[in-house]
Amino acid sequence: MGKFEALVQRRRSHRVFTDEEVSGDDVKLIMRAALMAPTSKSSRNWQFVVVDDKTAIEKLADAKDVGAQLLKKAPLAIVVFGDPTINDCWIEDCSIAAISMQYQIEDLGLGSCWVQMRGRGLGDGTMADDVIRGILNVPENLHVLCVLGVGHKGSERKPQNEEALKWENVHINKF
Repeated sequence: MGKFEALVQRRRSHRVFTDEEVSGDDVKLIMRAALMAPTSKSSRNWQFVVVDDKTAIEKLADAKDVGAQLLKKAPLAIVVFGDPTINDCWIEDCSIAAISMQYQIEDLGLGSCWVQMRGRGLGDGTMADDVIRGILNVPENLHVLCVLGVGHKGSERKPQNEEALKWENVHINKF
């Protein structure tokens, strides 16, 4: 395992994947990272659906009009859900779990991309939440935050540019 600072610099969104499947051992490590993520009041108020069925992944890609088509090339999708009736911090909790998975994915040498689903949908007014709930047979009380497209990187990306960091956005003691 490398240094976290290097991992953070290396992690980039990948929208192109090879056809190679993600191993079961890698999936287990990715899900372990999610399950270890901190949550408000230790509520662990998230649910995950790991999808490796190509037809289901293609349907997930069509759950909103823009920005999800990259999923069609991903051999694996992880859908992140929370229950707002249990904890009003479900969005934050699910977000922390999702980024924890993304760092684990990068550490494994794989690529990922966050596909925002909460608040998104189709031009006819159908919400992505409802589409995904139907595809995966998800209970009504759960709401989708995002889908992570996961796979072996189909192209390389340069690490984050240290020179482009916006240090002017960091304030000490006052704005």
